[in-house]
Amino acid sequence: MRMRELSLRQDPDLRKELALLARGCDFVLPSRFKKRLRAFQQGQAQAQVRTQEPVATALSESIPKFYFPQGRPQANINIDSLISKIEKTFSQFPNERATIEDMGKVAKACECPLYWKMPLFCSAGGDRTGFVSVHKLVAMWRKTLQTCHDDASKFVHLLAKPGCNYLEQDDLIPFLQDVVNSHAGLAFLKEAPDFHSRYITTVIQRIFYNANRSWTGKITCSELRKSNFLQNLALLEQEEDVNQLTDFFSYEHFYVIYCKFWELDTDHDLYIDQKDLAQHNDQAISQKMIERLFSGTVTRDRKVHKEGRLSYADFVWFLISEEDKKTDTSIEYWFRCMDLDGDGVLSMYELEYFYEDQCQRLETMAIEPLPFEDCLCQMLDLVKPEVEGKITLRDLKRCKLSHIFFDTFFNIEKYLDHEQKDPFSIIREMETDVQEVTDWEKYAAEEYDILVAEEAANDQCNDAYDNPLSPLGQHISTELGLKRHFFQIPSPHCKLELDEYQYEEDFE
Repeated sequence: MRMRELSLRQDPDLRKELALLARGCDFVLPSRFKKRLRAFQQGQAQAQVRTQEPVATALSESIPKFYFPQGRPQANINIDSLISKIEKTFSQFPNERATIEDMGKVAKACECPLYWKMPLFCSAGGDRTGFVSVHKLVAMWRKTLQTCHDDASKFVHLLAKPGCNYLEQDDLIPFLQDVVNSHAGLAFLKEAPDFHSRYITTVIQRIFYNANRSWTGKITCSELRKSNFLQNLALLEQEEDVNQLTDFFSYEHFYVIYCKFWELDTDHDLYIDQKDLAQHNDQAISQKMIERLFSGTVTRDRKVHKEGRLSYADFVWFLISEEDKKTDTSIEYWFRCMDLDGDGVLSMYELEYFYEDQCQRLETMAIEPLPFEDCLCQMLDLVKPEVEGKITLRDLKRCKLSHIFFDTFFNIEKYLDHEQKDPFSIIREMETDVQEVTDWEKYAAEEYDILVAEEAANDQCNDAYDNPLSPLGQHISTELGLKRHFFQIPSPHCKLELDEYQYEEDFE
């Protein structure tokens, strides 16, 4: 605008008129000035168009499509040849109909892992009719291949409810029931059908614990894609021993979790209250933390907050988080519990609130507690928060010693264990050790060996009859130590229905 004004002022015919205009006098622009002004405006508009057009073209050409919620389409896939392969497989079955026993071959014809057979079967309507025709499966699979372009989106599409693009907990029940029924490593469970729901519940909770990073209770394609669940599911076909798949399917891990719950559940109604949970690990967890656990901040079951009862499904999350405080999920779990006001920051008041309980317990043990100010200095040096005096979730995830931080404020046994160790040795260990076995896997292996030894001792003392005081009875005896121990619950009155859990409720 300034340049335009200067160029107009240089016209000798307009100087007088402009001077009069500056003094407030009226004048009429000459036609010569109007023409020049119009030409000047048109030139400016054309120059602006010339500068904008190449930029727009360059942007449209240089930025390719980068968002593929259903996976990146594959250019070399031949859907027609794959359909022909499926039709050839169905020609082997009577009336070209496949039952669930035949779906293993169909899954391979669809180029899917073996244990996708139940999702394929149900998605094609087999759960309603008891069989799948070639026409229904071909139509279903063709549509799936056209809309879903990677394993994660296909798996969610097969199992999700109509109109949903995510998985809820009950969506996984038929699929996992088929794993229990058909996997060789779980064949011993066929004689204990009442025990199936416990194992399935455990696996579902472990899947959501690892994959549902948003804490919504709904696993999206993106979350499933980032997790290692589908890789473990593919390995399930090759591995006969499910205990080798420690992330989700290990029966030994399930056995440890359920035994720990059974010990606390004195009335065996598959729920525990605050008094029951307080007995865990010889009353290691502080009372204030137990109250937070029952406040509903990290549990999905409404009965926890309304009735003051913790379900087995919620106990799975608690035990894994308690025994391995180094994972992102466990850090988020305990951070939610300690963040009393939910502002996303652990204030000094909140830390002191939990530490007071620890001090009282140390005094009852005749141990002089460290003053809170000194403890606070140690924890701030440990975590090194970005903002002084405020510890965020990001700070704890960045800190490699988050387990020491949490144990200091609500686990008296582990706090004393940490105090007896050389702090520099812990730091050196964390810096040099590439952890191949997680803290949870170490704990589960140790506890399983203890439980097996106790069961063997009970068998020696009660070789003529089953021990009625034992929560679990041995299902398969060992043969010279070459077979692993597997167990079942003999009492039929403890049947667990997964429908009791209100999985659809989001975390508050």
